[in-house]
Amino acid sequence: MTKTCCQNNATDEKYQKLNKVIEEYKEKPGGLIPVLHQAQLIFGYLPKDVQIKVAEGLDLPLSEVFGVVTFYSFFSLKPRGKYTIGICLGTACYVKGAAEIVEALEKELGIKVGDSTEDGLFSLMVTRCVGACGLAPVLTIGEDVYGRLTPEMIPNILERYQ
Repeated sequence: MTKTCCQNNATDEKYQKLNKVIEEYKEKPGGLIPVLHQAQLIFGYLPKDVQIKVAEGLDLPLSEVFGVVTFYSFFSLKPRGKYTIGICLGTACYVKGAAEIVEALEKELGIKVGDSTEDGLFSLMVTRCVGACGLAPVLTIGEDVYGRLTPEMIPNILERYQ
C-alpha cells in the first residue's frame, strides 16, 4: 500500500516537531515525561517507533521509556478516540453496579476496556474514584459526568456524542 504525499508530509512534520521537543529537553534532568507528554500530543499516542526516537534522542534505554509509558495511565500505546469514556470502578461505584455499566458499554461500543472504536470516536477506560461517590455508579466522557447510571441509560448517553 502506497502512502500519499500528504500522509508522508504530515508524518514528517510530526517527527520534526518531536525532534524539536527532544532537543529542548535533551540536556535537562527529568526531561523524559515532558517529552513523552509532548510526543503524545503530537501523535495522539506513543507507538513503538516514537518511543524508540525518544529513547535515542534522550540517550536512554528503550526499556526505561517503555516503563514510564506503561506506568502512567495518561500515556497510551494505542490511538485514543475523540471521546474518552472513563467508568469509575472505585468502591462506591463498584458496589452500586459499575461492573454492569462496563458490560453495557462494551456491548454497545463493540470494544473492551482499553480499546477504541474503529471509527475513532470512543475509547473506553477504567478509572478510580472521580469524587462523585454520591452519584454512583459514575462515568465521565471528557468533562461531562453521568451518575446514578443503569445499563439501560448507556445508549442514550452515547447517542449525544455521535
